[in-house]
Amino acid sequence: MIQNTFSILNGIGVKQERRLWENGILTWKDFLNTPRMHSMSSDKKAVFDNSLCSALQELKNSNARYFADTVKRREHWRLFDKFKGEAVCLDIETSGLMPDKGGYVTVVGMYDGCDYRCFVRGNGLSPENLNKALSGYKYLITFYGVVFDVPFLFRSMPGLRFDIPHFDICFGSRKLGFQGGLKKLETSMGVERDEAVKGMNGYDAVKLWGAAQNGSAEALDLLKLYNKEDTVNLFGIAEVIYQRLRAQTGIEEYLR
Repeated sequence: MIQNTFSILNGIGVKQERRLWENGILTWKDFLNTPRMHSMSSDKKAVFDNSLCSALQELKNSNARYFADTVKRREHWRLFDKFKGEAVCLDIETSGLMPDKGGYVTVVGMYDGCDYRCFVRGNGLSPENLNKALSGYKYLITFYGVVFDVPFLFRSMPGLRFDIPHFDICFGSRKLGFQGGLKKLETSMGVERDEAVKGMNGYDAVKLWGAAQNGSAEALDLLKLYNKEDTVNLFGIAEVIYQRLRAQTGIEEYLR
């Protein structure tokens, strides 16, 4: 989808992008191979050509950080197909308070489509360890992470770096008309959770952390399982949301 995307060009919006598709300009290479563009000055065409040449080279180099800056954040979902093989899903649990009220992160889960990793406060959870883990990936997937997870981590764990494209499934699903949280989205897609944590929510996670702090190993295991379900389920949902967002653009009708 990313090579069908012209909204990376300054001044090109969704409507103009669709007009380009309607005129047979479906990819960046199509644009570059078209000498003259209707209602576009030669100077502007030259600027856009330079931008697309750079984008093609960076895409060839698999430079995700370049696209984190050049693609509008709300369009980062368009990079999913390119970088899903190097993506990581992330979800955090907290003590229940915001950082300015003394709150902190209790658990950070990461899942790359194959392996789940869990960092627990007091047992491996540090900015250094998170940065090291994140450095192996080129694409971030969360649910409401743009608003909650990432800002919370920044505020409570200075030194963290998030400089890769970020596909927030929450806002992707809202583009499709869905309203609600992750559990509701899972239910609508038929995604099942482990019976041990089925029906649990964020407040339950806070209570489990409290019990774990009081010595309950069972509570800590349940908290980690809850986080695992939150994190692992994101990958399959991201694939579905990506495909639906792609269809929503209308590109398919021009690729036939």
